[in-house]
Amino acid sequence: MNPLERLAATIEARKTADPESSWTARLLAEGPEACAGKFGEEAVEAIMAAVKNDRANLTHEAADVLYHLLVMLAARDVSLGEVLAELARREGTSGIAEKAARGR
Repeated sequence: MNPLERLAATIEARKTADPESSWTARLLAEGPEACAGKFGEEAVEAIMAAVKNDRANLTHEAADVLYHLLVMLAARDVSLGEVLAELARREGTSGIAEKAARGR
């Protein structure tokens, strides 16, 4: 199991934890909309680090983005496995062709 899979499993386990003892449980208790908002905040911070060419901060913020993405997915009962399966389905398809197939 890789670190991302371990993190997803930990987040899943924290769904039933006491929000007073777990940051993840606290986020999940706030609901999917709050989890999505926190993910958005972290994404903006990662974007700002990228624009500033701050490699160390971008690395830190990217880790936060991945964590908060997994929390947001968990809040909506979407597993990392489902996301990975979607990526596997797209593998070998050009981004242009994939977007055209979705009508975007």
